[in-house]
Amino acid sequence: MSIRAIFTLVLAAAAFSQAAFAVVYPLPAANSRLIGENIEITVPEDSTQPLEHFAAQFQMGLSNMMEANPDADVYLPVPGSKMVIPHQLILPDAPREGIVINSAEMRLYYYPKGSKTVVVLPIGIGELGKDTPINWTTSVQRKKAGPTWTPTAKMHAEYAARGETLQKVFPAGPDNPMGLYALYIGNLYAIHGTNANFGIGLRVSHGCVRLRADDIKYLFDHVPVGTRVQFINEPVKATVEPDGSRYVEVHNPLSRTVEEFHSDSPAPISMTPQVSKVLADASVNTSEVDQAIQRRSGMPTKINGLIEQATPAIPVESAAAPVAPEVQPQDSLNAEQNAAPVESQPTTTATDANRS
Repeated sequence: MSIRAIFTLVLAAAAFSQAAFAVVYPLPAANSRLIGENIEITVPEDSTQPLEHFAAQFQMGLSNMMEANPDADVYLPVPGSKMVIPHQLILPDAPREGIVINSAEMRLYYYPKGSKTVVVLPIGIGELGKDTPINWTTSVQRKKAGPTWTPTAKMHAEYAARGETLQKVFPAGPDNPMGLYALYIGNLYAIHGTNANFGIGLRVSHGCVRLRADDIKYLFDHVPVGTRVQFINEPVKATVEPDGSRYVEVHNPLSRTVEEFHSDSPAPISMTPQVSKVLADASVNTSEVDQAIQRRSGMPTKINGLIEQATPAIPVESAAAPVAPEVQPQDSLNAEQNAAPVESQPTTTATDANRS
């Protein structure tokens, strides 16, 4: 059994034990970007839980689970049915440094300095028209436990138009929409928690990046001030592995207009020159590429050589087992250090007060 498979089994067992942990993958060689393996679970016969329950249990966003399991009922997956947990990924085409946020797949990648690991966490991002930045490189400028939130004048107007009122300031605490921890990254954006039990893997915020409570606590404890943060928007990722195998991973692109958002037709796919180069090789089976684009499963698909008939998944029984590996805390996590300089500007315009 491969190291990747052994890691995946440990990861799945830890999820079934309901222990809080961050999803930590061994970092592959510099010429490889494929990590992890998918796992298959059986929905318990007595389950009355929605899909979000299983997404949270396995450190997935709701969109990741919906892409991998398009026939699953969001409100009540059929008891006894099989579901795939998409733990196999292609690392983003970005430097393996600090934090990389790929809005299109709604995942955050953290590369701890000095560690041969990568931490992958699901996120919630900005609603249509309140978009999370893309093509922006910045840094963690400060951190705060118990953040407060001050809605903007525009937010107050939006609520008033619906006949609702919004507090002027939300004090720190469990009812704060920013949750219990925040990493501020400039231009009034933050990576923070939430007081809701849903929304991770969805477009729900006013532009900030949301994480579940355990995940933001993990980042708060491990990510130093000054850490590089890069935002990208890559719905299609592709890799050529050391053995010559080529894989493509396709996600549903973010809707750019209201018409696209409400359309029954799939949003158009655009590819980077790097992805196009991987797919243009003579060894590539173009029909496999077409099917991957049509399915948009969010899981790596092999597109050359001996083609696998289905996405391989390791079956996992519902039983407690050892906790998954963790990244050791780094020293000097002083949240009050001087702010690091912003390296470039986001494509999204900042508002006049804190986002959420």
